Amino acid sequence: MTLLEELQSLGVNIEEGLKRLNGNEKLYTRLFGSFLKTLNANAVAPDFDSANTAEVIEKAHTIKGTAGNLSITPLYDAYSEILALLRAGQLEQAKPILEKILPVQEEIVQCIKKHNE
Repeated sequence: MTLLEELQSLGVNIEEGLKRLNGNEKLYTRLFGSFLKTLNANAVAPDFDSANTAEVIEKAHTIKGTAGNLSITPLYDAYSEILALLRAGQLEQAKPILEKILPVQEEIVQCIKKHNE
């Protein structure tokens, strides 16, 4: 299975992502490597508290935007919801959503890494 086929099986909307890039599959594939760097630099742990909410909002916003640009739908949807809850001051409601999406995020990360080796 190719990277794009495997990502599609994980919920990534490949067709939409390619459409954003005028069908440039090479560029789209390369951008997934950049996505890994974004995740590494903006990792959000579910044990955040009110002392670091602004930082968590910024990181979640960055991941949401990058996931949206690449049509990584499961992450985009989850981080959109997390972001809305954080901005509304509902930290405790955001944590379970983050805990639920992190294994999916890790699957996507491992898939990208496997194909970029």
